[in-house]
Amino acid sequence: MPTDALLDRFLTGLAPLDPVAVWAHGSLGAGDYQEGRSDLDLIAVLPRPATARTAWRIGLLHARLRDEPLAGLLHCTYLSPDTVADPARRHLTWAHEQLFKRPVTPVTRRELHSFGRILHGESPKRLLPPVPDPELDAFVVRDQRDFWRPNVRRAELWSQDVWVDLGLITYARATVTLREGRLITKREALAELPALGAPGEVVEDVTERRYGNGERPAATAEWTARRAELTRSYLGPAIDTLVASYS
Repeated sequence: MPTDALLDRFLTGLAPLDPVAVWAHGSLGAGDYQEGRSDLDLIAVLPRPATARTAWRIGLLHARLRDEPLAGLLHCTYLSPDTVADPARRHLTWAHEQLFKRPVTPVTRRELHSFGRILHGESPKRLLPPVPDPELDAFVVRDQRDFWRPNVRRAELWSQDVWVDLGLITYARATVTLREGRLITKREALAELPALGAPGEVVEDVTERRYGNGERPAATAEWTARRAELTRSYLGPAIDTLVASYS
């Protein structure tokens, strides 16, 4: 299986850095993973905070994986026991074929506690502080209000599959988290969307592209434009209502 082969090579390449733990979250942790479609979202805990030399070694590790079929989907954030507890700290991350820094969000931390998959070493529950519900809820509201709502206004984004897919899925997941205090998978989010009033033909389109057999014909320009307008017209008011209800 290509995923297993990639993970084996990654763990072997990471071994010289003596990782304390390596975890999978997102689809791979939640059991919603679709090989070749889903990202491989990983967290590695190294013994010490990353230095410039560590960053160079990490970049080299990922460069050596580029011949693997799924390497472009593998993302990993690198923490250390000294830095793991700070939710605001930005950590060295490899994603989209480059190194940069970003925090490990409360959603990711809650995922790791709820259904993180241990690939090596210690459990997330031993190293990561739990995420209180108010912290998780506040993050989810901010994400909808400060990231997704302004971007709904940027019409040029919504001709892209990724914006339609993640915009709708993230909204449904946010709604369930705020309403019920639990995290759901992307597949479960798609199942929630019709009851939340999302346009059925767009939900069907997203579901088929993400979970279908791959035989769906390419979208026409007319459908892409219609899908973008339907999604934006739905998400703007939906996000406004959600944020007003839980702010």
